[in-house]
Amino acid sequence: MVGVPVLAKRLMQIQATIVAKCMPDIVNKINQKLNVNVAQLQTMPKNLSSIAEAMTAFMQIMGLAKDSLRKILLRGEFDEYSEDKEMHCTAHLVEMLDKYFDKLQKCRESDFAKDFLLEELEIERIQSMPVEFESSAWDYIASVVLRVMIHHWEVYPQLQNATRRAVQTLMAKVKERAIGRVVEIIQMEKYADFTCNPEYMVEWTRLMEMHAEFIKSIDNPMERSELVLEGTGLVNLVKLRERRHLARQAFDLRMRMVAYWRTALRRLVDTVALHLLFTVQGLVNEGMVEVMSQVVGPLGGGLQMMMEETPAVAAKREKLKKSISLLKESKEVVAQIMDKVSKADMEK
Repeated sequence: MVGVPVLAKRLMQIQATIVAKCMPDIVNKINQKLNVNVAQLQTMPKNLSSIAEAMTAFMQIMGLAKDSLRKILLRGEFDEYSEDKEMHCTAHLVEMLDKYFDKLQKCRESDFAKDFLLEELEIERIQSMPVEFESSAWDYIASVVLRVMIHHWEVYPQLQNATRRAVQTLMAKVKERAIGRVVEIIQMEKYADFTCNPEYMVEWTRLMEMHAEFIKSIDNPMERSELVLEGTGLVNLVKLRERRHLARQAFDLRMRMVAYWRTALRRLVDTVALHLLFTVQGLVNEGMVEVMSQVVGPLGGGLQMMMEETPAVAAKREKLKKSISLLKESKEVVAQIMDKVSKADMEK
């Protein structure tokens, strides 16, 4: 009724209202994308133009890696890998130690329900168990160290292979030395049945409280044919009565063996655990120096590689720069449109 010009003006007003409603959401999306791209660009490795800059960046990354290893291997802090239980190293090692001790206690050599007159303790029969534990523990620690180091060198992928080789070489040496130390511990146990631990006497005294009942059962053939003794299990009294003159001595010897064996097993766990902790300390504090030396190389080749940006990293950097530039332009254009809409509303 009023003509096309009035209709056109009305449509423009409607369009302006719709655009005005959409603009805040568009601005938010632009800002979000811009912030993400800027953050990604900032986390990318810096373009290094000198050996000094490369060395500074190298030392910073190694420092961060050592801090992570101290937290994971020594202090039991898991905030960097809170959802990854495989990286909860101290808790995992405690669990491995518990299983190792349980295995020692339940092995055949810890079962004294055999010939009551047996007088031998053979540590060498269980020597494979501490060695197996040490080997498994260091395989696990090696996997943790490698993951941490590779993670921190993600920004310089050209050095990841060198880092991997250096870590694997170091961990192989540490594992070999650790197993050698455990073998020495086992050898020491073989030389003499010795302990100055007061718990040995406490344990032996407690076990000897069954002595009177044992002798009474031996002396009375009509009483029973079997007797259950703590630490030994079911004992056949019929055979022992045939050697009654050895019964008292056999009982005392067997209880000394049981008490000593329990002491020796605890020592095999405690000594191995303490040596493991000591070696891990050295790995974090001194071992990383060897890794640094291998990665850098005798002629500083590792630092030269840090200065050579890979094509993939260069392409990603250029893509992010272009995206950031385009988003900033878009932000300005949207701001201008919003200003025009705002002025139009005021004139209306």
